[in-house]
Amino acid sequence: MLRNYFKIAFRILLKNKGYSAINIGGLSVGMAVATLIGLWVYDELSFDKNHKNYDRVAQVRQFVKFDVEKAMYDVMPIPLAEELRSKYAEFESVSLSKGQSYILTSGEKKFSKTGSAVEPAFTDIMSVKMLAGTRAGLAEVNSILLSKSLAGAFFGNDNPINKLISIDNKQTVRVTGVYDDFPENSSFKEVYFLTPWRLLIAMDAGAKRSQDQWDENSYQIYAQLKSGADFGVVSGKIKDIRVNRADPPGYKPEFFLHPMHDWHLRSDFKDGKQVGGLIEFVWLFGTIGFFVLLLACINFMNLSTARSEKRAKEVGIRKAIGSMRSQLINQFFSESMLVAVLSFVLSLLLSFLALSFFNEVAEKKISIPWTNPLFWAIGIGFSLMTGVIAGSYPALYLSSFQPLKVLKGTMRAGRFAAIPRQVLVVLQFTVSVTLIIGTIVVFRQIQFAKNRPVGYTRNGLIEVSMNTPELYGHYDAMRNDLLNTGAVREMSQSSGSVTVQYGGTTNVSWEGKAHGTQPLVMSNFVTHDYGKAIGWTMVQGRDFSRAFSADSAAIIINESAVKLMGFKNPLESFVTWDSRPYKVIGVTRNMIKENPFSPTNPSFFLLNYRNVSVINISLAPDQSTSESLAKVQGVFAKYNPTSPFVYNFVDQEYAKKFGEEERIGKLTVFFAVLAVFISCLGLFGLASFVAEQRVKEIGIRKVLGASVANLWQMLSTDFVVLIIISCVIAGPIAWYFMSGWLQNYAYHDELSWWIFAATGLGALVVTLLTVSYQAIRAALLDPVKSLRSE
Repeated sequence: MLRNYFKIAFRILLKNKGYSAINIGGLSVGMAVATLIGLWVYDELSFDKNHKNYDRVAQVRQFVKFDVEKAMYDVMPIPLAEELRSKYAEFESVSLSKGQSYILTSGEKKFSKTGSAVEPAFTDIMSVKMLAGTRAGLAEVNSILLSKSLAGAFFGNDNPINKLISIDNKQTVRVTGVYDDFPENSSFKEVYFLTPWRLLIAMDAGAKRSQDQWDENSYQIYAQLKSGADFGVVSGKIKDIRVNRADPPGYKPEFFLHPMHDWHLRSDFKDGKQVGGLIEFVWLFGTIGFFVLLLACINFMNLSTARSEKRAKEVGIRKAIGSMRSQLINQFFSESMLVAVLSFVLSLLLSFLALSFFNEVAEKKISIPWTNPLFWAIGIGFSLMTGVIAGSYPALYLSSFQPLKVLKGTMRAGRFAAIPRQVLVVLQFTVSVTLIIGTIVVFRQIQFAKNRPVGYTRNGLIEVSMNTPELYGHYDAMRNDLLNTGAVREMSQSSGSVTVQYGGTTNVSWEGKAHGTQPLVMSNFVTHDYGKAIGWTMVQGRDFSRAFSADSAAIIINESAVKLMGFKNPLESFVTWDSRPYKVIGVTRNMIKENPFSPTNPSFFLLNYRNVSVINISLAPDQSTSESLAKVQGVFAKYNPTSPFVYNFVDQEYAKKFGEEERIGKLTVFFAVLAVFISCLGLFGLASFVAEQRVKEIGIRKVLGASVANLWQMLSTDFVVLIIISCVIAGPIAWYFMSGWLQNYAYHDELSWWIFAATGLGALVVTLLTVSYQAIRAALLDPVKSLRSE
């Protein structure tokens, strides 16, 4: 009997090729979208789960209360690690870590790579998988563990153990182990090597000084709790460790544990409370996947019920010769199951073809797990469930026909028979229109932030990290050599990148500062010519100048600092930092160094030639970039011949600040387009059926003098009304969700009425284009042919 069900179902699909193609095509696209979203969601939810002790690992973080709110930081003082190890029994392992980029050299090969200096416990906490050597290799001071990819880049197929590598031309270390690269969905995917913590202390004077300093926050601390320990309880115990050690006295940080399972998806904090993170996008895209699949199922339901009259006699005859309703239900379910299975096979092909594009948009390296039995079990179960959902309404509806009425020809669709189909069409386009509005709002918000003045010139500005000692102490000579090439407009040095804010302090005072307040002011150390190199804009006063020796005790502040400090005459004011007064000589326009969607922090700039780590170079605009870089590289080869010339374009680094929003926007566009395609596919099929159903009416109207335009209007009006209703419903829904999303950004665009109007107009145009083909085709049909049977 089961074989007979599927044989008949297959014959019906072949008999109605057009409707079958629409059903299978729509369902396969919906299933492909659901498959891609499912793989993306799985990748996000499995982030960091490669670590064996995933449920017991945490990073130590701290809340710091400033005047406005509690800010969260993931940098810690070194002494805290020993405090946790020695005084709190809940900790099984604790490890300090410091990640940074180094230039590694072995023979003729040189690479600039990111790695971490760690304590021995790190390899156990993070379940580092050794491929050669042992984790104990970090016990040696002058040792290094390489990732598999970096070891291959250096030594190919040769055994890397005991090979020598130079770090920044300052220290030679021996390879004592090779570990498997951390996977793409790991927080440590860019950690290409591990070095002993003791080596960092030996190489870095700042780290050596910080070993017993509780006020130096520059290091990460990772911990593994003992089995049964609770993160919240332990956080409460370590919360006030630093209260009595804080400097200044009003500075009261609160330590807490951030569990590994929250690092990737729940990393956002506001005023000392966890407020979410990427988990919101996981739910968002999961919901989108569900609705896109639902749209495809709606197409199946609509077309199946729309063709009910054509199958009414079949149902009547089957019932008349003894078929039970349950058998008819099984027959219709077998048809939907067959469509679902065929759609699933086609969806796998579509997913495979779209995966490279999807990975590029999502910035992932997801692959289809063909050999995973769980994937097939979920896929097949998912298909069967889809078949049940898509076929439930048609099966129950068609099997309910009364044979007597059907065979006597007295069964007619009631005046409300089309309402369920109309409701489903409205639901389809409501979802599609909502997605389109959301997509437009996301991209407008990104563009709104991109158009925000950044306060400096990004074009032609490059940055070079001063990661070797050879680059220090030659400022004037190097600057002159670079300017003499003709390829450089200006050069300077600073304590960090112009796109990142590194340092801040609360140890700042000024005349009129309210007693007891602790505002955070960002500190920046720069050399002369910094303003010229980056092209900042002075609002008041002047830039630093070699003509004024007193500038060593001068300070430049930004507009946000002027507002914070309440200066009416900034150029007649003093700012005291670290107990030393500085004369304000200039006010610069706010520069966006952090989040472009947030207000700019109060900042000051001081002359300092010692605490600098970045070289800023403004390329001459009248030369090609490639020629200019070749000349700049020649100068660096003179002062730093043993290291590769590694640089970053500032405009590219700034563009990365929009990466997450742009990625979400592109994914939303991808899914919105497919949702619209599926909806239009169903609309096309439904319009085809309506035109076929009313072919005799159209013939009579043509005989009575109706024009093609009259008939087109008649066939299109019903669909246009449904789309207008969809837009009216989608508008408030989209406004509610997108206005809430925009409130997450302190600096955001406003929702404009034209977005809703343009989307509604676009939906109407797409609907008319979709329906018009079938409407005009029916209107042009020869009435003699359509009325011949009468």
